[in-house]
Amino acid sequence: MSFVPFQASGTTNSAAEPQGTNAGDNRPSREEERQLVQRAIDRDSTAFAELYDKHVVRVYRHIYYLVTDAREAEDLTAQTFLKAWEAIDRYKERGAPFVAWLLRIGHNLTVSHLRSKRDHSELDEAFIDQKQNRNPEEALERSTDENSVREALLGLRDEQRQVIMLRFVEELDYREVAAMIGKSVPAVRVIQHRALGNLRKLMQG
Repeated sequence: MSFVPFQASGTTNSAAEPQGTNAGDNRPSREEERQLVQRAIDRDSTAFAELYDKHVVRVYRHIYYLVTDAREAEDLTAQTFLKAWEAIDRYKERGAPFVAWLLRIGHNLTVSHLRSKRDHSELDEAFIDQKQNRNPEEALERSTDENSVREALLGLRDEQRQVIMLRFVEELDYREVAAMIGKSVPAVRVIQHRALGNLRKLMQG
């Protein structure tokens, strides 16, 4: 399926990455991005489409890390950008890059989606399908490990989970994470330390 309504480059062509601008190429400068964001706030859909094209891969990867299913990741990515477009007039920079705002929207949508699935005891068949081409013993071990990490992440407090995802999945530095969640750098370090400890306990049972 294609992402809507701001499909700029094509549809998803693999389980790990949607087609379109490479995440590391052609990124706008901070000032150019500010201008695009301001135009989008003024309801310029062309400007928002450009922001979409620049950041869709990164948002998709963040979501895919949690859901491990291409179709679900596509749907949640599309929902993320729809919600961002609807809320763009309320966007405030606060020192973090625009993509951080998109990641927060996508992260919250994905966590709600996974909790809903877990609450309804649905079998994640797509997650199992992703492993079918592996050696059976390796597939069982890795699927158990990956599922345990994902379940443990969902067991963290929202703030702790977000810091772990931003630091170790998105590889943002402490300053960027602090600006995104509205905390000081020392506070982010404390949150990360506690989150890693809690994650370890959750993984151990």
